Amino acid sequence: MIEIGDKAPEFCLANRNDEEVCLRNFLGRWVILYFYPKDNTQGCTMEAVDFSQNLEGFEEMKAVVIGISPDSPKSHQNFANKHSLEVTLLSDTEHKVLEKYGVWQLRKMYGREYFGVIRSTFIINPEGKTSYIFRKVKVKGHVEEVKRKLKELRGA
Repeated sequence: MIEIGDKAPEFCLANRNDEEVCLRNFLGRWVILYFYPKDNTQGCTMEAVDFSQNLEGFEEMKAVVIGISPDSPKSHQNFANKHSLEVTLLSDTEHKVLEKYGVWQLRKMYGREYFGVIRSTFIINPEGKTSYIFRKVKVKGHVEEVKRKLKELRGA
């Protein structure tokens, strides 16, 4: 399990246009890395729309916002188009990055067990270290919470 202060695990994944995006490309900037279960579900849509609507505020703080789910690049493309999303969405269909970050876990719903994404957000500093972790995120108010924490971490 990744802890605060750990180097953020490196990854390269496909975006909605099937272009490779690597974490190392963002060294020197803050990264808001959020993991979500599934495109076009109520909570995930609300979270992605909220991050997109607040993107300018994050950019002013020299931060990039990246969302990762097990959905395909094509699913991300449809999701982004349908909801006018501006955040970077990356596809981890093989769950490798989800596992590296400890967010692919056994879940239970209605007595059924299955593996899925535990909604989580990692704030990664410009040196590539994990500065803060939000685990088991509740969507409502989360983006504001992330902005407050980023301001605090930046000393602003």
